[in-house]
Amino acid sequence: MNVRLLAKASIIALAAGAALPQAANAQGAASVLRDEIFVTATKKADAENVQDVPLAVTAYGDKTLDALKVRDLESLATSMPNVALDDVRTTAGTANFSIRGLGVNSSIPSIDPTVGVFNDGVYLGVNAGVVFDVFDLESIEVLRGPQGILFGRNVTGGAVLMNSKRPSFDGFEVSFKSAVESGFRGTGNNYYLMGAVNMPISDTFAMRVSAYYNDDRGWFENRHPVNGRENFGKSDTFMIRPSFYWAPVDGFDMLVRYEHGESKGDGPASQNHTNGLGQANPYANFSRDSFDLSIDETGFFDATWDQVTVENHLDVAFGDGTITNIFGWREYDVDGSSDIDATPLPLFHAPFTTDQNQISNEIRYNGRFFDAADLTLGFYYFTQDLAYNERRDIAFGTRRFFGGGVQDQRTWAVFGQIDLDLSSAFTLNLGARYTNEKKDVVISNLVLNSNSFFPTPDCDVRVSGDCIEDFVDGDTWKNFTPKVGFEWAATDFMNVYGHWTQGVRSGGYNFRNTAFASLPVIPPGVANPAYNPLFAPGPFDEETVNAFEIGFKAQPGDGAARINAAIYYNDINNMQRELNLSDPVAGVVQVITNTADAHIFGIEIEGQYAVGDNLVLMGSLGHANGDYDSLLFDIGFPSVSPGVVDAADLQLKIPRLSPWTWATGFVHTLPLGGDTTFDTRFNYSHRDASYYTDNNLGVFNAVDILDASLALNLGETATVSFYGKNLLNEVNFGNDTQLPISLGGGTFSPLMKGRVIGLELSLTM
Repeated sequence: MNVRLLAKASIIALAAGAALPQAANAQGAASVLRDEIFVTATKKADAENVQDVPLAVTAYGDKTLDALKVRDLESLATSMPNVALDDVRTTAGTANFSIRGLGVNSSIPSIDPTVGVFNDGVYLGVNAGVVFDVFDLESIEVLRGPQGILFGRNVTGGAVLMNSKRPSFDGFEVSFKSAVESGFRGTGNNYYLMGAVNMPISDTFAMRVSAYYNDDRGWFENRHPVNGRENFGKSDTFMIRPSFYWAPVDGFDMLVRYEHGESKGDGPASQNHTNGLGQANPYANFSRDSFDLSIDETGFFDATWDQVTVENHLDVAFGDGTITNIFGWREYDVDGSSDIDATPLPLFHAPFTTDQNQISNEIRYNGRFFDAADLTLGFYYFTQDLAYNERRDIAFGTRRFFGGGVQDQRTWAVFGQIDLDLSSAFTLNLGARYTNEKKDVVISNLVLNSNSFFPTPDCDVRVSGDCIEDFVDGDTWKNFTPKVGFEWAATDFMNVYGHWTQGVRSGGYNFRNTAFASLPVIPPGVANPAYNPLFAPGPFDEETVNAFEIGFKAQPGDGAARINAAIYYNDINNMQRELNLSDPVAGVVQVITNTADAHIFGIEIEGQYAVGDNLVLMGSLGHANGDYDSLLFDIGFPSVSPGVVDAADLQLKIPRLSPWTWATGFVHTLPLGGDTTFDTRFNYSHRDASYYTDNNLGVFNAVDILDASLALNLGETATVSFYGKNLLNEVNFGNDTQLPISLGGGTFSPLMKGRVIGLELSLTM
């Protein structure tokens, strides 16, 4: 399966996300898993077999995504080593992704990721709006390790590439999928409708329209005596994606996509349990191994987005090459409110808005010279306008805070890579990227804009001058990142690769400036005796990673087995951390600064083995071990040596770093005669416990996830599936924020869903 080839499929007014294509129905899922997978991770003119790419990549084609019942990126990560694609859940859809222990801990939109997400080749500039539902995809590629040469900044942990299906000239086709899911716990069901229509209009023009609708009627039960209900966590999501493909002559084509999405629903299912200091909130204290919650504020989120991508390819004689241009525009807006105290009382509620607009363009050339050198050259431009407004209602609304920030960002880069064949078996990889990035901000401190300490009127940072704008700044960062690597065809079934590269995470600013200590001057213009420049909203500097990796990819046994393994070492300098600290005034203070130098070492193994034609065994193993080398900030406050940076702080563990992740499973296809098959799928995965906060008070549970499905494929036109996700009903959270004793203590821990059972019908016509 070539993810750059035009895909087959469909449309239906209410939905989309292709049913199992015809080949999958006829062959069965076991055969699908043995297919070759082609990926775009190296940005070559033509896609490459994932087994030939000198990177640690896990790729899923459309048939595999369908068999796994993938609805969002979060559910995809359980079977990948050293990967967590989590939604922080302070507000729905906000990515806090982590790969190889490099991740973020924040819903602040001005904080850049360590794992970049690329939708049809376009980088998504904020973490917000990333973890909504996915549909009608040709493939998803998860790249582990820094990818800065080809993908730029903010991919120090890795990158996630989502590739939508393209219009096809293969004929008119309609596909449809409908599913219903339930937790069988007396709460609401979850309904999906997805569909697509593929329409060749002429020999040179084709279009595809796909749509998706999800009506989630609430998995959780809110036990609040007044505002409680048995269908909490409702959401309603609609997306439509028309795309147009034009190939008027040989050597030139254009692909235009437009996506519109809307998603709205309840706020987070906030649980309060005993925090890391042993403080149990007297108003609500539940077991961290339960799905129990009781909150007075239902909250809400209401998100809309629009995205346009235009992709062109032009073949040129020079180097028998191809020029590719990818233009992207995206606008994302969300309003919401969350019950942060996670109790039945109105102790800490937080309404907010985020408005984002981005434009990007990448033009690159790919060519081959002397039948020995593959050359990639490119220029990239990115601009983004970002605004974030937050209000905090504390202590029954008696204390109100306002603030946030606006940011104007401009980034440009030039990059190149050459893969030089020194022999028929050995290739040298050389690459480099130069990036220039500028950010200008206006930030309003929430404590300064309040009705309590320095009384001010209600305000909105999106209106210039409405709030007290205490921090106005701008900065520019310039960096050069190189790469040196090799590929060696050790045998006819095994490739060995290795590389050293550097990656950079952008410097920036903290929009959620709630620290009183960040104010050098306080009304009426006097010096603040508590001022500490370490609490300033910025600028914090870039985080840099020196990454070393060596691995192999093998297909022994005439291709019946696939075994991929890698060993890596990341040396991280000026590590950016989002420190979450409880605060008696503002509820929670988040400080973003360069806190430490650290290193992370790990191993990864992925494999599968085909036992005959109808059974495929699968497994993966990941290990990550990281330590701090030096500290610039008291990350252990208040639990470890308060106010002092010492050896005890160095013993703290890096957040979101699970020491062990592993998975095992199988897919079996039973032929029933003709084109009818019966598929059985089983997958069991484990992720060790890890820490959420830098002071190690906030904790993520260890989880063991069991997924399974049964599917009857009726020839080439229909599939009926019965499936279960998280069948062991494991409990985990998007975050585990520590609350101050002034609010009763405990935690703000928004819950993830537990067990889900589903029934799905897929049709292709």
